[in-house]
Amino acid sequence: MPIRTVTVYCSSSRALAPQYYTAGAELGAAIARANWKLVYGGNSIGLMKTVADAARAAGGRVIGITPQFFVDEGCHDELCEELVITQTMRERKYQLEQRGDAFVALPGGIGTMEELLEILAAKVLNAHNKPIVLLNTDDYWTPLLEMFQRGVSRGFIKPSQQDAYFVAKNVGDAMDYLRQTATD
Repeated sequence: MPIRTVTVYCSSSRALAPQYYTAGAELGAAIARANWKLVYGGNSIGLMKTVADAARAAGGRVIGITPQFFVDEGCHDELCEELVITQTMRERKYQLEQRGDAFVALPGGIGTMEELLEILAAKVLNAHNKPIVLLNTDDYWTPLLEMFQRGVSRGFIKPSQQDAYFVAKNVGDAMDYLRQTATD
């Protein structure tokens, strides 16, 4: 399946360690260099801002999707090529899923985790077959991966469901995987 757009799930926190911003900037730039559009949560703060700014700086195109209440708070990214304003978070998540040909989850908080788990559940239920990457910067996702393994060992998760996602150590690994899936 060709990749034209990559949806990136990430944090809007402004209080992250530098390695997370570095990974976000590398990812945004790499998506742009691959001539893929970045689709993301449409906010101009934290790691979201870093990813979008890096994509634009590398000549990329950025689609932001954010709910009205973030616009009302002034958190939206006015520099997006296209800014989609939804009425609810559920509409936002639907648009993020529909517009992405692939998904990358950077380290993030409860919202990022919820988005990741929803898109992962949709894939194991055969609602889509789009690639999903967990960018495991600083081993951030390792506890979740251990929880998945616990689910497998206790019979809650089918072992084959672990094939629904790819764990990347760095941006290069993530991009290599996405390029490979785009040509398969």
